[in-house]
Amino acid sequence: MNPLFAKLFRVIYRKEPVSGFILLLGITDALLGSFQGRWSLFSLGLVIVITAVLMRWLQGQRSVSTVPKKSARYRLPPSTAAIPLPPLTNKKHYR
Repeated sequence: MNPLFAKLFRVIYRKEPVSGFILLLGITDALLGSFQGRWSLFSLGLVIVITAVLMRWLQGQRSVSTVPKKSARYRLPPSTAAIPLPPLTNKKHYR
């Protein structure tokens, strides 16, 4: 295999593993179908490739349109001065 193709496949798979796997599966089906003269396998491979490209494009569009979350504000509840807390004691014997 050509090192350029191996590097291209590695880059595609590392960015988006699911859509990259589907894309490589479709390319493989299309190549096998074209070399063996099986037009049904070739057309299935092309449909899978188009689906993977569409899926990758939709994932890219979704990440752009996401609104960043606001940071949560942590506040203590209002103090109840009417009821004091009991004093802490060090008990040596527990039952």
